[in-house]
Amino acid sequence: MKAFTKAVSIFSLFRQAIRGSEQNFTEGSINRAIFLLSVPMILEMAMESFLAVVDILFISRLHDNDAVTAVGLTESILAIVYSMAMGLGMAATAMVARRVGEKDGNGAALAAVNALYIGFVISVSLSITGLLFYRDVLRIMGASPNTITVGSGYMRWMLGGNFSIVALFLVNAIFRGAGNAAIAMQSLWLANIVNMLLDPILIFGWGPFPAHGVEGAAIATNIGRMVGVLYQIYYLYGEKGIIKIHKENLKADWTIIVRLLRVFVGNVLQFLISSASWIFLARIMVNFGNAAFAGYQFAIRIIIFTILPSWGMANAAATLVGQNLGANQPDRAEKSVWKAGFFNMIFLGFMSIAFYFVSEPIMRFFSVDPEVVHYGTQCLRIVAFGYIFFGYGMVIIQSFNGAGDTRTPTIINLFGFWFFQIPLAYLLAVQLRFGPTGAFTAIAIAESLMAVVGILIFRRGKWKTVKI
Repeated sequence: MKAFTKAVSIFSLFRQAIRGSEQNFTEGSINRAIFLLSVPMILEMAMESFLAVVDILFISRLHDNDAVTAVGLTESILAIVYSMAMGLGMAATAMVARRVGEKDGNGAALAAVNALYIGFVISVSLSITGLLFYRDVLRIMGASPNTITVGSGYMRWMLGGNFSIVALFLVNAIFRGAGNAAIAMQSLWLANIVNMLLDPILIFGWGPFPAHGVEGAAIATNIGRMVGVLYQIYYLYGEKGIIKIHKENLKADWTIIVRLLRVFVGNVLQFLISSASWIFLARIMVNFGNAAFAGYQFAIRIIIFTILPSWGMANAAATLVGQNLGANQPDRAEKSVWKAGFFNMIFLGFMSIAFYFVSEPIMRFFSVDPEVVHYGTQCLRIVAFGYIFFGYGMVIIQSFNGAGDTRTPTIINLFGFWFFQIPLAYLLAVQLRFGPTGAFTAIAIAESLMAVVGILIFRRGKWKTVKI
């Protein structure tokens, strides 16, 4: 009877998490707070990663390694867009969460509005650059002439339509800071449903629609994401939540903008350092041929599919840190981080074990090319060795950001990626001639080392004194 009652209680809590509402998590059970925030955030991140996997799955059915290479190179460049969006998003989450912890609803709304203004300016600048230089970007990345011909349309759509990426990430970050992760989850579910319906139609030309090939995937992704953005905007203008955006608080507040930009710059440097390392890794991998690069790209998509849900747990910790620091409860903030890190470590530990045994069957789902399957399987198994460290590390890093301390993660990323991972990957893969295996090994070692360093610095507690 007790087991049944407990199961009913968990199911009821799960329904509450999915349904969602903006909440102040500065009191009550920490485990309950982590659950209510993490469930929708995990599902949200799963949907974001699922969107990327769906695209590459349909594109793989074209049986064209040039198409897969073009998508992989484009995604490497889009990592810069993601960095900008995530950097601004974390600044918005931190400021909104602080205001919610202080019970300042109007301050939270003003922070949200001014973050959106910054996001719009960034998006327009990136769009103009992408529309003018999309072919040049592929050429600089080392794409062959045929890859440029096949993939230039994909690159043009994804860079030119980056507003859908920036807006989706940013508004979701605002909802997370307000304690309502369910709306962020729902918007990505909606975006994914639209994308999945449009992908085969636009890629292969079903019915009256012409086949656009790999370019069709980019069109479908942009349309899907914009549908999600429209859903977010509809909710922002509602009356139910803590954040209520109306014409009275639509004015630009330069004091808030400057404060957001200070945190944003630190976040962007942090994410750009990380993203640039993936660009360098892609550049190293392209030297080993299309099959190796395609296997690497399939594997990275699968890895992202499992890691992004873990970022949901990390984002939950960031929200709890921001709200509890706003309520002047630093010890509760720290306790929330350690608990979230432990739960995340357990989850990724199980994923690591699963990847060791089923990597090859997973890769065969994406490709029938034995060489592609070989490299993809190798990448999955090697990188997954560092998953237990990743679990704690990503929670710690996001917790620094949730406190408004962007300097610490930036320094960790700078040394971990540029001064360690990239040189190690080049040394192992090229100089010592281990090939792709060397690059995969460098990823696992570097990520694990950064996680350990992050934990040691977090224990010192200086993040508790950051003002935002």
